[in-house]
Amino acid sequence: MPHEVRVLVHQAAHDDEQLAAVRAAYHEVSKRLAGVAGMLGNELLRSPHDPTALVVVSRWSDLAAFRRWEEGAGHREDTAPLRPYRDTRLAVPFGIYEVEAAY
Repeated sequence: MPHEVRVLVHQAAHDDEQLAAVRAAYHEVSKRLAGVAGMLGNELLRSPHDPTALVVVSRWSDLAAFRRWEEGAGHREDTAPLRPYRDTRLAVPFGIYEVEAAY
């Protein structure tokens, strides 16, 4: 049985100007991705412990749906506005997780 998937992409904003830019890029990317098959939604999260650390969490119906979109022609163009803000402090600025349990 396919499991829902969460994709986490870490972003960084080192000042108020960058934070505003990340927010604007997030909204632009979200509009571009509206209606993508298998995408259930997304959120922009900010750490209360490190206000420079942000994460975009997207929810997918299953790994196959995410992979189809990721391997598609529009993936890189659709997400380009957020790419300059990837958190380069991390060795790997993203993660893909299947939901194992939920309430």
